[in-house]
Amino acid sequence: MSSERMELLAAGAAQLGLSLSDGQLDQFETYFHELTDWNKRANLTAITSYEDVQVKHFLDSLTVCLTAREVLERSATVPTRVIDVGAGAGLPGLALKLAFPKIELALVESVAKKTAFLNHIVAHLGLEGVSVHTGRAEDLARDKDLRDAFDLVVVRALAKLPLLLEFSLPFCKTGGRLIALKHGGDWTEQESAANALAELGGHIERVSTVVIEGLTDDRVVISIAKTKPTPARYPRTVGIPGKRPL
Repeated sequence: MSSERMELLAAGAAQLGLSLSDGQLDQFETYFHELTDWNKRANLTAITSYEDVQVKHFLDSLTVCLTAREVLERSATVPTRVIDVGAGAGLPGLALKLAFPKIELALVESVAKKTAFLNHIVAHLGLEGVSVHTGRAEDLARDKDLRDAFDLVVVRALAKLPLLLEFSLPFCKTGGRLIALKHGGDWTEQESAANALAELGGHIERVSTVVIEGLTDDRVVISIAKTKPTPARYPRTVGIPGKRPL
């Protein structure tokens, strides 16, 4: 492969303080080719150019490091469970797995065509410690092996914050963290989530603005600490959270 491969990703990762090896860049390169190949039949993403996938998908995913680096880095020595809720084509979860190979990763996605791709790319890259779950977060959050089970929950542009919290926070163990990657970030959304946070057992501890070349759209990384177990009645059944947000 040419030495030019994934150079925008490598440069952006360096701005985040991450050094990606040649082997890791090769994996991202393979991920790109498989993603664009499958996209022709599975409609995984609207972003398909080599430059844009590097920056707007892979690098954007790695901005989770702005607030959760120590959790990801400790995976080298301590078992660390990460779940990506609404994983789509595997972002941010699989990008984090390639950058931090020791994390134990679960990917949750309701669309079977997308989980077919996720299973394919995990096998194609020979990744270990990755599980793929086809189903809605509202249902999977009741699974005893998934609820209250993760050190880190990651979500990317999934829904408005109150809704996103109800879908995602139940997976997080008390003392763990939920990291939400949002575009067009402003404080009104955080304020609208105050009731949801109180109900679900979370607290916004930090909001980081992303200042990295190529990542515009007012991207923010919201870090939410899980302060107490989420009450058993949440998440509510499919359809209710959207109609009656907390």
